[in-house]
Amino acid sequence: MNKILAALISSVIAGAAFAQAPAAPAAAPVAPAAVAAPAAMAPAAKMEAKADKKKARKAKKRSAKRVDAAK
Repeated sequence: MNKILAALISSVIAGAAFAQAPAAPAAAPVAPAAVAAPAAMAPAAKMEAKADKKKARKAKKRSAKRVDAAK
């Protein structure tokens, strides 16, 4: 029980300390958003490449099974 109370009290104190941080500027420049768009596309491209590799592996396994079955 003491540990729980200590954790709760410390989280309240830490929350109060971080709540005092200055607010972010309201006007963000437009250029970084345009630069961020290609970076956002990178994970999608990685996922697509990963899916293509997986399909190629499956196709290779199927063809290997067919060769083994033909023997």
